Amino acid sequence: MALETMAPNPVWDADAHEETIAVLRDHDDVTYTIWGGDWCTDCRSQLPDFGAALDAAGVEDDRVEHIAVDRDKHGPGVETYDIEYIPTIVVERDGEEVARFVESEDVPAATYLAEQLDS
Repeated sequence: MALETMAPNPVWDADAHEETIAVLRDHDDVTYTIWGGDWCTDCRSQLPDFGAALDAAGVEDDRVEHIAVDRDKHGPGVETYDIEYIPTIVVERDGEEVARFVESEDVPAATYLAEQLDS
């Protein structure tokens, strides 16, 4: 089920995030799995910008999976990936986790993950 909160923020300024977009674009061999809930305040504030960044980077839909969890944070893959807080975004390459954004990082999700991918 697609998360409505992943719909790209129409006022997100791609020009202000050129470096982040370039990194996301360059890493075209990774997949993104997003756990969240449309009812979640943190998801509603953070995921639209992340969706806009993925869109600006040209990340194809088949590389992005949305997983909706309920208010008790139950849902597919929650135990397997040890999801405690939402939003959580796991980036994988060839089935191996290479980066993870969890709810309360001090920078936006796209910026955080781009930094992780670029290191």
